[in-house]
Amino acid sequence: MHVISKVRAGWNWLATPELWSRRRFAGEAVLAVVLALMAAGIEELLASSGPRTGAVALCVVLMSLLRRRLPASVLMASGALGGLLEGLAPLLVLTGWSAGRRIAGVGQALAAFTASYVLYVGVMAADNWPGPQPIAMALFSSLFYLVTTAMPGLVSRYWSQRRTLLHTLQERNAQLLREREMVIGQARMRERQRIAQDMHDSLGHQLALISVHTGALEVDPALTDRQREAVGVLRGASVAAMHELREVVGILRDGVEGPVRGDDAHPAARGVAGVAGLVEASRAAGTEVELRFTGEARPLAAACDHAAYRIVQEALTNAYKHAPGAAITVELRYEPDSLVVEIANGPAVYLPGEVVSGKQGLTGLRERARLVGGMVHAGDVEGGGFRVAGVLPYGPDGATFVAAADDFRQQSQPVSLGDGGPVIDWAGSQREFVMGGRNRSGGVALGCGIAVAALVVVVIASGFGLFFLMGSLDKAMIDSARYDEVSVGQSEEEVRGMLPSGDSVLTSGLSGKGPAEPKGSTCLVLMSEEAGDSLETEPVFRFCFKDGKLIEKKAYVVKR
Repeated sequence: MHVISKVRAGWNWLATPELWSRRRFAGEAVLAVVLALMAAGIEELLASSGPRTGAVALCVVLMSLLRRRLPASVLMASGALGGLLEGLAPLLVLTGWSAGRRIAGVGQALAAFTASYVLYVGVMAADNWPGPQPIAMALFSSLFYLVTTAMPGLVSRYWSQRRTLLHTLQERNAQLLREREMVIGQARMRERQRIAQDMHDSLGHQLALISVHTGALEVDPALTDRQREAVGVLRGASVAAMHELREVVGILRDGVEGPVRGDDAHPAARGVAGVAGLVEASRAAGTEVELRFTGEARPLAAACDHAAYRIVQEALTNAYKHAPGAAITVELRYEPDSLVVEIANGPAVYLPGEVVSGKQGLTGLRERARLVGGMVHAGDVEGGGFRVAGVLPYGPDGATFVAAADDFRQQSQPVSLGDGGPVIDWAGSQREFVMGGRNRSGGVALGCGIAVAALVVVVIASGFGLFFLMGSLDKAMIDSARYDEVSVGQSEEEVRGMLPSGDSVLTSGLSGKGPAEPKGSTCLVLMSEEAGDSLETEPVFRFCFKDGKLIEKKAYVVKR
């Protein structure tokens, strides 16, 4: 158990700061195996021994897995070993990319890449010492390191910084949106409180006067029973209006519906249960109203129940004002997924008098229904009548609706950044601010510019290298026919006129690797145009001169 805990602790340290999922672990394992196979293949092409090939493959696997936890150390280690082991060339690309995005500070990243570059060039120079053309070798090794390590690191760091900047802008934008919503909410609450105070001071006073006067009039002995009944209806309506005004004022002040006081003589029934009371009050006022219930009754959420009551109340009020004397039908249908409230009236029996209307009743009904996830439709019907119909869900489980209490929200869809990130409103200008086309196109253009610049540098350097190599081949190679044309005993001047000068980086290091040279002679070593048996062997021709004559010529194979 102790060993298992140690292994688990070591794995957690290796995976920190982001624990690996199974998918990531599988991807990292496959990547490490692929890099190991590539490294082993390169070493096999170079005719390396079996132990060296296995060691290189194991080294690639370990550094590939450690590059996330120790990016700078793995970068420098891969640079040092890459100058000695050719099979680590593919690993340089991966370590450069990983170090570019994972080393925190700019100074630390610059120091790590500089140290890795110095180690790479220094180890390669030490391994080939004493080598020919040290400046040319340093140039080619620097170019190789630039292409395989430095350029991936630069691109990776740019991509990572742009991604970090984008997330920072998203968080800042989300904070601004939240602050704006808070300011708007506070302003709305202050305005609600002001409106509530005005309603309480003005409407409350007028309704109190109406209630007092109708109460006094109701006990007047001079009234007939019919008149006293009508006055009683007016008094009950004024008392109910006072209760509802009190509740509306509470909602405007606090944002929630206030409780009904138990000592109220006539508490306001503002749900489906109160629809029958509305119908009875209309009948008592002399209006013909028919009430129908169809379907199996089901409970509604409080907000939906109240909305159904308000729809019936507003529709009856409109019928009184715009079609006096017309018959009215009120129907509540319990459908499988919603409650349908329908109020229809016929044409007016007599012309209405002056109608006072703020033209906000139906608009308010539509808004109230929308807040609970329903809808309201109103329009004329055949025969001159009018119809108001509302569809209200039974509860929040029936469909995806906006909560009634959330009357400060906006209808844009919020988007989460993932991993517990903030919620951001991507509407309109915010989307353009965070992920605008200009920012995205500019970033793509900059990234493409970096890639094109790197490609141009590589192409130019490759062109110079190819030109230099072709010139060196002409100075360093001969074929076997030219070798056979030269005979021992010919003058040195004549032989050198027939052969290349041999002044090339390709022939450097070939001298002294073959048979012993004749004493007191100077030798010219040239490469053969024929390929060797392996990449590590090279067939060469040697011509030795003494006292102005060719005294020896030999053909042999040297090991690079």
